[in-house]
Amino acid sequence: MKIGFIGLGNVGGKLSGSLLRNGADLVVHDLDPALVAGFVGRGAAAGGSPAEMMRNCDAVITCLPSPAASDAVMQEMLPEIGPGKIWMEMSTTDEAEVKRLGALVIERGGAAVDCPVSGGCHRADTGNISIYAGCDRATFERILPLLTIMGRRVLHTGDLGTASVLKVMTNYLATGHLLMLCEALTTMKAAGMDMATTYEAIRISSGNSFVHETESQLILSGSRCVDFTMDLVLKDIGLFQEIAERNGVPLELSPMLIDLMRDGQARYGTRAQSDRMIERLEEATGLDVTADGFPTVLVDDEPEEPGYEVKLKG
Repeated sequence: MKIGFIGLGNVGGKLSGSLLRNGADLVVHDLDPALVAGFVGRGAAAGGSPAEMMRNCDAVITCLPSPAASDAVMQEMLPEIGPGKIWMEMSTTDEAEVKRLGALVIERGGAAVDCPVSGGCHRADTGNISIYAGCDRATFERILPLLTIMGRRVLHTGDLGTASVLKVMTNYLATGHLLMLCEALTTMKAAGMDMATTYEAIRISSGNSFVHETESQLILSGSRCVDFTMDLVLKDIGLFQEIAERNGVPLELSPMLIDLMRDGQARYGTRAQSDRMIERLEEATGLDVTADGFPTVLVDDEPEEPGYEVKLKG
């Protein structure tokens, strides 16, 4: 298959890098010509416009910062979509929007997949990230070889749109634990606990999480740079809140998370790194919640391995 990849940012650049590193026939597009030039220098082809990419490729992957960006790209690609063409949306987006755009693809004879990723940019860089895929089973089996290049664990979530629902849910949970960890770490600092000991106490306990093992290290090192900004967090947790409202679930914690993240934006900037939320508590207490020995950049130390489909229990 000839693969087109549109969107070479923090996540897209790493996912497309895995395809290129593993020998995929790859063409790329981004609004930043320097990013395209970098990929061309490594062996990819410049794809031209989104319309040209859909015309010349078997599958086109989009990994973009907003539903509006995906819509704009789709409007360019639509005239070139026909039987055999596949659109793969790897952005974190709204279920209703991916279904709307996917219906436009399907009515022209193409196939549509929402396949967002989860696990952090450092794992996207090594092909060890997890991928959800929402589509019919026949389409899933066509694209599984591509997904197992970009990710380690691949879960077929059901029909188009289901992957986006689950992805938004996981980002909501990650945001909740980030904010709880900010409170926990600051409280332990105020109580006179050693921060390295505190980190390990959480890591080996029932309070552990993926967020702790990654983002707590960046908080404690003082880096606070997880390559995920507050505007993206607010987009994702806002989408989760919308899902709850559409389904009549009266959430209580979700609105609080949204208010806290909005306060972080007001203090540090719309696109401030999400881990800077710890600084709200540092400012309130006068404490410095850092420690020696923690990394300033996350690196995935697991070797790259072939991906596989995750099978459901039962």
